Amino acid sequence: MKNSVLNIGLIGAGRIGRLHAEHLCCRIPSAKLLMLTDTNGAAARDCAEKFEIPEWGTDLQKIIHHKDIHAVVICSPTSTHSAIIEAAAAAGKHIFCEKPIDVELSRIDHALQAVNQAGVLLQVGFNRRFDPNFRRVRHAVARGEIGTPHQLRITSRDPAPPPIEYITVSGGIFMDMTIHDFDMARFLIGSEVEELYATGSARVDPKIGEAGDMDTAMVMLKFANGVTGIIENCRQAVYGYDQRVEVFGSAGSILVDNNYPNTASVQAKTTIYRDPPLNFFMERYVESYLTEISEFIRAVREHSPSPVSGMEARIPVVMAHAARRSALENRPVRLSEIR
Repeated sequence: MKNSVLNIGLIGAGRIGRLHAEHLCCRIPSAKLLMLTDTNGAAARDCAEKFEIPEWGTDLQKIIHHKDIHAVVICSPTSTHSAIIEAAAAAGKHIFCEKPIDVELSRIDHALQAVNQAGVLLQVGFNRRFDPNFRRVRHAVARGEIGTPHQLRITSRDPAPPPIEYITVSGGIFMDMTIHDFDMARFLIGSEVEELYATGSARVDPKIGEAGDMDTAMVMLKFANGVTGIIENCRQAVYGYDQRVEVFGSAGSILVDNNYPNTASVQAKTTIYRDPPLNFFMERYVESYLTEISEFIRAVREHSPSPVSGMEARIPVVMAHAARRSALENRPVRLSEIR
């Protein structure tokens, strides 16, 4: 398959599904998007027509059993991920799935068992690993450019909270938002988190608190290698999408600032200012989405290991459960407590 085009089926024509469709159809010559399905037929048809996808429909089983499709890209709701992974694995398809695999560890383990038994490749969509800024931080830590790392700080704030309807089914802030930061923390430091302490409240919208969630949270991390870290989350930053990282070490530090739409700086008599940062993840991380799907296709074609394996994707879910327990019980929680 190394020198052939990889035929792909895409499941889900929502916001992220359309982005992957655009990349697969317009920017990755080594892949061909043969078919798209979505339970919303109008959305599937619109996406297929826009990107000239040969086949579309509402029945994902047609992708699963399509004899010419080698791999599937799963962009459907989280509650459907594990079942689709199992079906795709049984059909011998390689799998790219948006995070998380599931919110329940038992269902994740069942899906991973199906993948292992089928011998197919699974990559999970933790796209921030492929962001060039964060990759530079990882390289600096791995190469010893800042000496021995001591502290990590991740700031991750959205421009506005999602609808309450989403929050009630998402698994909460630690599962749908902080999960990216949990993965980034492990990726950047190159060590496992052994214990965490989480706290937070509903500061932005009381309806979020009424739904049993929080919109403003902080998580302290203790890594196996002795590094301590802190994650700052909020579902609303009025100035835009706030995505910053700092790793401090014995020989210096490395910092990543927000991405901005331009480099212009207005300098007046009494003020100096610039335009706000990019507004949300679709703008901020567009390059990382392209890179991650390109890496998936390369791994399948070259029979190389998954860039983000199922077990790698399982650990942030464990961390999300630990953070939830920590916030509810107001105590540090070791990851080994989560079964």
